Amino acid sequence: MESDFQKYAVLAREMGAVDAVIIDISDVAFDPRTYIKCMYGCSTWGKNWTCPSAPGALKPWEAKEVLSHYKKGLLIHTHDKDISQRISFEIESKAYVDGYYFAFSMSDCGLCPECTLPDGGPCRFPGMARPAMQAMGIDVFATARGQGLPIETLADESCKENWYSLVLFE
Repeated sequence: MESDFQKYAVLAREMGAVDAVIIDISDVAFDPRTYIKCMYGCSTWGKNWTCPSAPGALKPWEAKEVLSHYKKGLLIHTHDKDISQRISFEIESKAYVDGYYFAFSMSDCGLCPECTLPDGGPCRFPGMARPAMQAMGIDVFATARGQGLPIETLADESCKENWYSLVLFE
């Protein structure tokens, strides 16, 4: 089965990913503390439809139960948020067409310059918007480091950013 998913890792690299690794769901590090880091550390708390603060959003401890039904994932590494989101959504779409009908991607959302949530409007792209990994209770640092991939806190603007997305497969 893992070899079936390797084609998605190859495709992700062809689309611009620095790296793409097939992982088991047991390699995804869940930690409910992501919620407090979002709530008390993120400037977009309450301002984004893909945030755990959005009406109806799963809380991290709820998301862990839902996501535990997946078996494999594709961890995608880029240096650009928008590229990461585009790749993860396209891989999800391709996997769906390939018969993995529960395929689901998670990536920091950058579809709109400003989200409509603060103004009370509906999401402009509800078919494409996906929550970030941390919004679903995933410790991105531990998950990436567990695969030997680079990720560090940013000391200043000169630091190279590492963006991660995850596509899950049943």
